[in-house]
Amino acid sequence: MSDTATLRSAIPSIDTNRPELFRDDVWQPLFAKLRAEDPVHYCAESRHGPYWSITRHADVFAVDNDPQTFSSSYLLGGVQIADDDQPNVITMDAPEHTARRKALTPVVSPKNLVRFEGLIRERARTVLDGLPRGVEFDWVQNVSVELTSMMLATLFGHPVEDRQRLIHWSDVTTADINDPDSPISTEEQRMGVLGEFHVFMNELVERRRNEPLGSDVISLLAHNEDFIKASPEEKTATFAILLVAGNDTTRNSMSGGLWGISQNPGQMELLKSRPNLMTNAIAEMIRFQTPVLLLRRTATRDVEMHGRQILKGEKVVMWYISANRDETVFDDADHVRVDRENARQHLAFGMGPHRCLGSRLAELQLRILWEEILARDLYIEVLGPPTYAYSAMVRTVQSLPVKIKP
Repeated sequence: MSDTATLRSAIPSIDTNRPELFRDDVWQPLFAKLRAEDPVHYCAESRHGPYWSITRHADVFAVDNDPQTFSSSYLLGGVQIADDDQPNVITMDAPEHTARRKALTPVVSPKNLVRFEGLIRERARTVLDGLPRGVEFDWVQNVSVELTSMMLATLFGHPVEDRQRLIHWSDVTTADINDPDSPISTEEQRMGVLGEFHVFMNELVERRRNEPLGSDVISLLAHNEDFIKASPEEKTATFAILLVAGNDTTRNSMSGGLWGISQNPGQMELLKSRPNLMTNAIAEMIRFQTPVLLLRRTATRDVEMHGRQILKGEKVVMWYISANRDETVFDDADHVRVDRENARQHLAFGMGPHRCLGSRLAELQLRILWEEILARDLYIEVLGPPTYAYSAMVRTVQSLPVKIKP
């Protein structure tokens, strides 16, 4: 390697893995600086140790599509910046990952999506028709959480009336214990709650195993021999990943999409006048929100990128939130444009073998919600900016005050 290739950083170390950046919504300038000046950037010190930040769209795409060089394996630390040695479907490489993913694919098959569509539309109509008119309310709790929690219950074959338990488990799974508003304050508390979750889910799996094969996630896993033979740790981690994936991502795009459209005059009117833009508009909202901020990989060999030498065993972090604001790919990237020609080039769902399994279901839920909003010609006034969770993993919208014109 040349002397240039062995340099660790072109600029002083920047730690973008700080939850307050995303809670306070001040992350944009730091990532713009990294994309412009040091797109493969070495952070020497952070709360989870050193790591490389990959911030440009093309580079995130390349890393995500090269699992041989950049591993997701729990044996090397998993997919979060903090090392995690718990096996699950997203912390495995092929062939284990391929087999686990195949077991879950039927839940989002075209046949199942058709079956879900009527149910999703019925629920969206009920929720929208039940919203207050002319008074302030929270879009997150009244719409986003309400709709996605019902879908989550359906996916898990769980009673819809008991869905708040699923939301609580999901919130505990992703909570940062340094957040003053966190439902837990210690890792011991997290383990206690997740222990309850583990017992509940395993009892449910045993019941489903003695029932005919259904189309919900639990039934599919209960009838999959590889999963049944898996360790208790893998089972618990798999349940938790599916819980978070089914809850946080769609819910936050429902909220972030409304915020993005409200901040860009004329976009709602354009969508109303050209409803054929709906699919594109949904992709644009997802790009703008980017619910999962990052995923980590571990280098399996020494590799050079942009003159930087990444060493075998080092953490490589793909910042999806930065890739989706890359100004060389998305013109005027900080704004929502429902007619953006390349909106579907966003990387919010990841790429390669680990691309989000539920992406089509997420898009379906968002499309139906916005179709029903337009069908009612609702004028939704956003009264203030959203509040965000204290998290550097998931871009969670906690509240969004709105009012619907009577």
